[in-house]
Amino acid sequence: MQDMEKQENPSVQQDNQAADAAAAATAAEQAAAAAAAEPTLEDKLAAAEARAAEMQDAFLRARAEGENIRRRAQEDIAKAHKFAIEGFAESLLAVKDSLEMALKIENASLESLKEGVDMTLKQLSSAFEKNKLQEVSPQAGEKLDPMKHQAVSAVPAEQEANTVVAVLQKGYMISDRLLRPALVTVAQGK
Repeated sequence: MQDMEKQENPSVQQDNQAADAAAAATAAEQAAAAAAAEPTLEDKLAAAEARAAEMQDAFLRARAEGENIRRRAQEDIAKAHKFAIEGFAESLLAVKDSLEMALKIENASLESLKEGVDMTLKQLSSAFEKNKLQEVSPQAGEKLDPMKHQAVSAVPAEQEANTVVAVLQKGYMISDRLLRPALVTVAQGK
């Protein structure tokens, strides 16, 4: 009986060895597959260096684009300052032409000169209006506005104190900004 057990044991042993060998082969295949799926340190380093190079290139391009935008903006601002009065100057050319033509007339009558000056003043007013240059000319009795008027003197008057009595010189505004205040005399307090 022991002989039989010895005979059976070798076959069991062989089966166990075959099973162990198969398990070892499967484990080796799994380890190889895992090793193949997991990148090595060299692969990781190469990928990181490639990504860093891409990022540096993107950064340099973005910085260059920013510099180009800044430079173009500075050029646009310089041109805007240089040619800001171009429209106004263009509208004043007709006024200058009219004045020069008036000076060329040798035997002009007083009435023709007055008519020419009136037409030239209309051209000038049109140029002012087109370019948002507005007169500041307060009416008598209007309250003094220190943001638009400059009181030159105070005179006794039959109206409320600190109201405009007379306009000595008109003021002007460009859009909403005061260019020159109107010079006025105001009423003294009673």
